[in-house]
This record gives sequence, C-alpha cells and structure tokens, in this order.
Amino acid sequence: MANIVNLKIAVVGGGGVGKSCLTIQFVQNQFMETWDPTIEDSYQKQLKVMDTMIMLDILDTAGQEEYKALRDEYMRTADGFLLVFDLSNRKSFQELSDFHRQITRSKDNDFPPLMMAGNKSDLADNLKVVNSQEALELCKGWKCEYLETSAKERRNIDECFHKIVEKIVLDKKKREEANSNNADSANKGDKPKPQQKKKCIIC
Repeated sequence: MANIVNLKIAVVGGGGVGKSCLTIQFVQNQFMETWDPTIEDSYQKQLKVMDTMIMLDILDTAGQEEYKALRDEYMRTADGFLLVFDLSNRKSFQELSDFHRQITRSKDNDFPPLMMAGNKSDLADNLKVVNSQEALELCKGWKCEYLETSAKERRNIDECFHKIVEKIVLDKKKREEANSNNADSANKGDKPKPQQKKKCIIC
C-alpha cells in the first residue's frame, strides 16, 4: 500500500469572502446558501497529486479582526496557504497584504507555498471591483499563482487546492534534496581547499 503524506492547508482571508463555501464545495461537493461567521473549522480530504497520495487537513480560518490572535498558531503549523478575497470587495483584496505579512513572519520564510483565489467570479462584471491584472501583479511579488473561483458554480475549486498541494510537495522535495546534499558534503568531510601561498619574487 502506498504511503500517504499528511499535509495541512490554511484557507485565509477576510470575513465574508467565501472561505467556508470554497472549502465545503471542495470537500463535500455542495454550496452553502447561508453563511455564519467561522471561528475555526477543520476538514479532511484524500487526493492524489503528482503520483502521491495526500491526506489533506484543511483549516477554514476566522477572517474577522477580533480573531487575529488565533492566527499565529495555525500559520506556524500549516504547510501552505490559500489566500481568498471577494472580487466585489476591494477591502478584502487589500487585507491580503496583512495576512501575507503575518504568514511570512510566522513561517520565517519570504516565499512559503501560496495560492490566491479571487472568489465570487459568478457575479456580474459590473459588480467586480478588482481586476485580474491587479491580482496577478500582487502574485508576481509573492511568487504564487492566481485563479478566479466561484464556490456557487464550483469554478476552479479543485484546481486551487490541487495547485497549492503541488507547490507544497515540490517545496518539500527541494528542501529534502538540499538537506541531503548538505549531509553528503558533511559526511565526505569536504573542506575548503587551502589557499596557495603566493610566491615572492625578488628582482
């Protein structure tokens, strides 16, 4: 039986952007018509990504400012993050910068595995106040990908979660290879070559 890799993703963003709807649509294939503010919910789903069986723990986090103190703990323990904003709410887009700063500080990593989702893409264009170019520009600085999603129409939901899992898996492989190479160098006793003494020529 193939080994199952356990990974943890935190779904992060302001209140009311649709984090719970995205998560439940992904895990349970259903759309929630009503919304209650989340404090913190956890879900599990098994999936196969890059020939690896993954048991995914998904933490649906609180976006409200009053729960800010809870964030440090889940940010430290999560392997990757899905940053969600509401395409019809500019403030929710601007808030992502604060979440990103807190994530990088908690992980002590300027470029942890991230994915950005602009949710509620099913809304009419005249209701959308954040364009894709703005989102892509922000993602460029954070070295992450961007997709516009709709929990209501199940648009790009699976793609978002699969892409962030791929990033986590690749990131872990890179770190393991780097650690392995460092260990090999240490075992071989590689030492820097002594500098050759310069010859002094007397004319």
